[in-house]
Amino acid sequence: MNEKKSAAETAPDSVVSVSSPVSTQLEGRPSASSRDLDDAYELYRRQDATSLDPEEARQVLRRIDGHILPLLMGTYLLQYLDKATVNFASVFGLREGTNLHGQDYSWSLSIFYFGYLIAQWPAGYLLQRLPVGKFIGGSALVWGMLTIVTPACKNFAGIAVNRFLLGCSEAVVNPRFVLVLSMWWRQDEQPMRLTTYYSMNGIAGICGGLLGYAGLAPWMYIFLIFGSITLAWATMFLIFMPDLPSTARFLNERQKIVAVERVAMNKQGVKNRHFKTYQMWQCLRDPKTWILFVMSIASQIPNAAQSSFTSIVLETFGFDVLETQYLQIPGNVIQFCSLLLSGWISSHFPNMRCIVMLIGNLICVGSAAALVGLPVGPDGTENRWGRLVALWLCSFSSVGFSLSLTVVSSNVAGYTKKQLTGAFLFVGYCVGNIIGPQTFIDSEAPFYTSAYIAILISYCVKTIMVIVLYLYMWAVNKKRDREAATYGSGLSAEQEKEAIEQGMQDVTELDNKGFRYVL
Repeated sequence: MNEKKSAAETAPDSVVSVSSPVSTQLEGRPSASSRDLDDAYELYRRQDATSLDPEEARQVLRRIDGHILPLLMGTYLLQYLDKATVNFASVFGLREGTNLHGQDYSWSLSIFYFGYLIAQWPAGYLLQRLPVGKFIGGSALVWGMLTIVTPACKNFAGIAVNRFLLGCSEAVVNPRFVLVLSMWWRQDEQPMRLTTYYSMNGIAGICGGLLGYAGLAPWMYIFLIFGSITLAWATMFLIFMPDLPSTARFLNERQKIVAVERVAMNKQGVKNRHFKTYQMWQCLRDPKTWILFVMSIASQIPNAAQSSFTSIVLETFGFDVLETQYLQIPGNVIQFCSLLLSGWISSHFPNMRCIVMLIGNLICVGSAAALVGLPVGPDGTENRWGRLVALWLCSFSSVGFSLSLTVVSSNVAGYTKKQLTGAFLFVGYCVGNIIGPQTFIDSEAPFYTSAYIAILISYCVKTIMVIVLYLYMWAVNKKRDREAATYGSGLSAEQEKEAIEQGMQDVTELDNKGFRYVL
């Protein structure tokens, strides 16, 4: 602790040097300047991570879980509900009320993701410079208002503009929550927390299904109810969500230091508001970026069948309007339970993330094969219960995608590089979600052959990408272990401290040789 203090106090304003046996200067990079230091560096240098009291750290973790996690869960629940209201409303008169014909409904779904896609880069840029809590909360207010005014749309042009702007405002949530995750939780804690808030997708599906079952037939009510709840929640989020551990009112000064020290051990830092060009080029050259990009596209093409087209697909199976709503509930329960189970396994057993992703993907491959292979009969209603179970089991797809987000939160360092990698992943997310609805060709109803084939191919590609990602990260870890072994068995205590220090100086995982990927 004294070393960190003296180093920071004696260095000039523009440069901070660190007392350590291992040099902090990286090849091709200058000494750490003030712009390299993490936004939480002042708190970090007050404490040595190796001397943290475990009970004190657990106490702080419980406070973080009790305050931050519910805010993420509630916001994620509402953003999914607001986005997916078109699915619930589609069989209650939305298409007729907004005069949608042919592929208009499919395009209204794809247009949402055009907005999501275009907003990725400016949202990431602004979030690096603006307070996190205020930015996300303000965006939630905007999408709540857009949801409320949806019933005013009377034609395709109106619904298209509304959905585009909704996509722009919701683009803040998913990618930015990945960054928030690494601000508050250690690498081994992140899968359980991410899958906990991501499981709100399943709860949202259950809520939407029960709303339909309750008999709220006018489609307009669905938007008015969910939009109003979102506005109230966004106000609470603005009030209670801290921007950084250093500004958390629910922690005292000592607990803020402990909160920063806990995540400093990730060797990734907390947040740095300066955009760094060299990290942008590293992001573009990093194989992980492109593996995640392809994986994200493949994971989201099937998403239309699991979200916006679910009610319509169930109608083609021969179920009536109310049945299409409550028969979505088992699939959402599977999604909810599989996410929590996968998060628990990944958090409690080291290096199991890619294996859990692989298992979830293989279940999806088998389910998609059933959707393609089972005979549907002349009217599309044959084998409807077998196909329905296969559709429910496709809900395991959320396991693979949610854990791929932890690759960004746990395995990418350097704040600019992390937010750009996340942006690339969500560009792929948008591309997949733009393509997905277009595979449901209106002229192919009620069979939708092209859509089911696209779902099967996508799950196969996604599975292959998980294997490639695992092999790449495993090979890098082995190479670094061999290099470290030349100086002894594994990282020494000083090398471990140096790796943590470099993380707080916004050094990327590619440059920080003490960094190891979580598999």
